[in-house]
Amino acid sequence: MESIRELYRIGTGPSSSHTMGPRKAAEMFLAKNRGAKGFEVTLYGSLAATGHGHMTDVAILDVLKKVDVPVNIVWKPEEFLSYHPNGMKFAALNQAGLPEDEWTVFSVGGGALEYEEMRHSESGEIYQMNTMTDIKEYCERTGRCYWEYVEQCEGKEIYGFLAEVWEAMKNAVERGINKEGRLPGPLNLRRKAQTYYVKADGYRDNLKSRGLVFAYALAVSEENASGGVIVTAPTCGSSGVLPGVLYHLWKSRNFTDEQMLRALATAALIGNVVKHNASISGADVGCQGEVGVACAMAAGAASQLFGGSPAQIEYAAEMGLEHHLGMTCDPVCGLVQIPCIERNAYAAARALDANIYASFTDGKHRVSFDKLVKVMKETGHDLPSLYKETSTGGLAKDYQQM
Repeated sequence: MESIRELYRIGTGPSSSHTMGPRKAAEMFLAKNRGAKGFEVTLYGSLAATGHGHMTDVAILDVLKKVDVPVNIVWKPEEFLSYHPNGMKFAALNQAGLPEDEWTVFSVGGGALEYEEMRHSESGEIYQMNTMTDIKEYCERTGRCYWEYVEQCEGKEIYGFLAEVWEAMKNAVERGINKEGRLPGPLNLRRKAQTYYVKADGYRDNLKSRGLVFAYALAVSEENASGGVIVTAPTCGSSGVLPGVLYHLWKSRNFTDEQMLRALATAALIGNVVKHNASISGADVGCQGEVGVACAMAAGAASQLFGGSPAQIEYAAEMGLEHHLGMTCDPVCGLVQIPCIERNAYAAARALDANIYASFTDGKHRVSFDKLVKVMKETGHDLPSLYKETSTGGLAKDYQQM
C-alpha cells in the first residue's frame, strides 16, 4: 500500500475525484506543455455527467487559462473508458489547432490520479501487509497497535504530516459551525451546522452529544460543498465523517493531540486497505466507497481512542462499512449536497454506534473486514452506472421529475 499521505489530502472541495484530481492533472499537463497554442480537454463518463455541478471545468480552466491560450472542454457523459469511469484526455494544440501531445488520465478517487506510465508501478508502496487480517494478526502477535504499524512503515516524521491534517480538520469544523447562509448552486440549501450546534446545547447529555456530532460533521461537509479547505477522508464528498467524530471526542473527552494523531493513523490504515483492495471512488463503487469507508475509518478511530483491541477496532470498522453496503452515489444536480451532506452527519453517528457495539464484544465476529471489502467491490461493480455519480438515477432522477 502507498503512504497515508496519498489518502489524506488537504485541498478545496467540492469533490476530490471531480475537482481536486482534474486540477492536479491539468497542472501536470501544463508543466509539460507551456508552449502550447491551445488546449482541448475531453471528459468522459461520470466525470462529464456531474462535472458542471462538481466544478470540474472551473478547476481545469483555473489552471490552463494561466497561459492565456484558448481552452476547449468536450463533455462525453455517455462514453465510459474501460479502466475507470472518471477518464479525461488532455491535448496540447499547435498553431494549426492540431494535437502535438496527448495524455489520458483517470481520477480514481480521493484526489488520486492513475495513468499508463504509473499504473503498474510498485515504487510508491511502503506497507508490506495489505489486508486487515494480516495487519491485525501481526499486531496481536507483537503487542503493537495499528498506529504503531503505521509509524513503523512511515517513520516518526508521519506525525508532522498528521498534525497538519488534524489542524486542517479542526479549522474546517470551526469555520463551518460559525457560518450561516445559502450554499452555492441551484438547490438553494441553507447551511445547518450552526443551527444544530446551537440547538444541541439545549438538550441533555445523550441528545446533546448526538446533536454536536451532527453539527461538526455538517460543518465540514458544508465547507466542502462551498469550496472550502477540507481534508479528504477518504474523499471530499465524505470529508465530514471523520472530523465530525474526532472533533467531538476531542472536545468532550479531553483526549490529547497525540492521541488524536494516533487515531488519525489508525483511520488512515483502514481507509488505505480499502483503497488498495477495492475503491474509494463513488464513480466506481457508489457512495459505499466514500461515506461507507469514512464511517469505517471513524469507527476504527473511535475504538482506538477508547482502548479497543486490534480485534475490536477491526470489528468496529467492519460494521461501519457493512451497513453502508450497496449505497448508491446519486447526487442531485451533480452537487455534493443532496444526499451527501446529510449522509456525512448520519454516518458520523453510525461510527460512534459501531464503536460502542464492538466495545461490548471480544472482537470476534464471522465476517472479516477484508471479506467485506471484497464484497463491497463486487457490489459496486454490479451497480448500474446511473447509480454511480452520473446523476441520472436514484434521488437525482426523482428530483428532476419534481
